[in-house]
Amino acid sequence: MRLRPTYIVSSVLLTGVLLAGCSAGASDDSASDAAGVSAADKAVAPEQRAVGGAAEAPPDPATGKDQPAQAPDLSVDQRSIIYRGSISVRVKDDVNAAAGQASGIATTAGGFIGSDNRTSGTGGSGTATLTLRVPAGKFTTVVDQLSKLGTEEHREISTEDVTEETVDLDARITVQQARVDSGRRLLAQAKSLNDLVMLEKEVASREADLASLQAKKRRLADLTALSTITVTFLGPAAAVAEKEENPGGFVGGLSAGWDALLASLKVLLTVLGALLPWLLAIGLPAWAVFYLFRRFRPSRVTNRPALAAPGAAQAPAPQAEENDKP
Repeated sequence: MRLRPTYIVSSVLLTGVLLAGCSAGASDDSASDAAGVSAADKAVAPEQRAVGGAAEAPPDPATGKDQPAQAPDLSVDQRSIIYRGSISVRVKDDVNAAAGQASGIATTAGGFIGSDNRTSGTGGSGTATLTLRVPAGKFTTVVDQLSKLGTEEHREISTEDVTEETVDLDARITVQQARVDSGRRLLAQAKSLNDLVMLEKEVASREADLASLQAKKRRLADLTALSTITVTFLGPAAAVAEKEENPGGFVGGLSAGWDALLASLKVLLTVLGALLPWLLAIGLPAWAVFYLFRRFRPSRVTNRPALAAPGAAQAPAPQAEENDKP
């Protein structure tokens, strides 16, 4: 009985030692498993770990956690921007000389002349309007050089950011190209005539959509790479065309309605003027023939019973003769 507490204490200590050894072994096993998982994760290529078409960012070596996906660089120098500008310059001498200098400025900047419209006039009233296509990086420089060819009277510059549209077109082109490639693979594996015809139509439709998207992309690339500048040179005595401004509101609506009424009356009078010669050439002879026919046509006499005068006594109707009596 005196040795029983010693046995109990020994049993408790032995049990604690066994439990500590088991937990240490389990922790070693879990640590080795975690190390194996992390090594396997590191061995997987980033493109093989892509989810939903976007590759995951590599884990941070300091923390061991995955880094958030990086957004595309949309800084000012990486954005797609369309520059447009118009400028009016009054020259002291001939507008043709100024137009030649403007052509030289555009060519030197690496651009070209899009259109050239010149109007000659007496007494220095000539004008010249040129559309220049210059690289976007030299847009501001070219505009400043054009303004120094005379006295600047008007300048208007506008920009349009098409970065989102460009990114969207790139994504749609990638998806559509994949659809075209898959359609071509299926077309190569067609075994029946019906499948061949159906797949040819589908591939042709997909290729047409892809060509349309690529054309839009080329158009945007052209507009962003080359800016458009419209320069107008005015002679010393040339008049400036003033823009009519619509005041808006009730007065603007009344003015627009009056202009529409005048335009409609003008169209109506134009149509009447075009039809009047035909009416005189065809309508008058036709009316004369109809009038003569009604005037000289033979009259028809119709015998009608005479009507009795009111109040006149009517003759008694003849009585039937009575049959002879026997």
